Amino acid sequence: MTTIAPVAFRRTVELTIDGRAVTAREGATVLEACRAAGVEIPTLCYLETLTPVNVCRVCVVEVEGGRALVPACSRPVAAGMVVRTDSDRVRTSRRMVLELLASSVDLSTAAGDVHRWIGEYGARPERHGPSAPAAPTRPHAGHHAEPEVGSAATVVQPVKRDNNLYVRDYAKCILCYKCVEACGEDAQNTFAIAVAGRGFDAHISTELDVALPESACVYCGNCIGVCPTGALMFVTEHDLRATGDWDEDRQAVTRTVCPYCGVGCNLEVHVQDDRIVKVTSPLDHDVTSGNLCVKGRFGFAYVEASG
Repeated sequence: MTTIAPVAFRRTVELTIDGRAVTAREGATVLEACRAAGVEIPTLCYLETLTPVNVCRVCVVEVEGGRALVPACSRPVAAGMVVRTDSDRVRTSRRMVLELLASSVDLSTAAGDVHRWIGEYGARPERHGPSAPAAPTRPHAGHHAEPEVGSAATVVQPVKRDNNLYVRDYAKCILCYKCVEACGEDAQNTFAIAVAGRGFDAHISTELDVALPESACVYCGNCIGVCPTGALMFVTEHDLRATGDWDEDRQAVTRTVCPYCGVGCNLEVHVQDDRIVKVTSPLDHDVTSGNLCVKGRFGFAYVEASG
């Protein structure tokens, strides 16, 4: 007698997004429903492989009947929900968030979408005044002197370069928590870093603010893989950018399998001028989900040495 396994059906809910009827699976977020419907929602702190932390607030949408705007990345859909993603209220909120970020943080190496959103939402960070100079002494990321009237306080500070694998430029950090999540329960489970401090003094910190080589960091580089602004960057990329030689248009990206062990992690090898400049991993690979170990992400020097 042949037994046929029952088919598992996922329940769906019907909602309205920008005046259009949409069907989404039960338990999906508003962001997932919008993307499935072809509606773009800007995001900075969100990544499909990480737990939403709702900190950047650039993905907020308006839900009919709600008092406040809600983060699309974590708000689950509900039957009959009416969502507006491009109302005046939503656009004003997103514009304000982008202005405040761009006026206090160096977004020069952020993803191209960030600069596009600044233009699309009419954000004018310059209206907050010119950037205030760096504090004479800056004990840690986020610490700043009282800005002069008419200037915008920033998190500008020297680049931290205490190892030969990656640099930490916290003048570009928007505190999106992605690196913390990737270092913690969502990927590495090393818990080498966390967010410390409050307000403008909030910063990414090792335990007791010790230097990175003295911390629990295992240099997997998964924090680099999720950083949206270039605050964390390969030494190779950082040095090429410093000399003006970094050019993604001249780079070839080849997917291959990591040679170090039998797990089968996929690598995306970025090559410029016959030189490997960095290694990433695809988010959609079921083994890695974008994550690698120190060997997979940084252990490529032998290729050039053998060449």
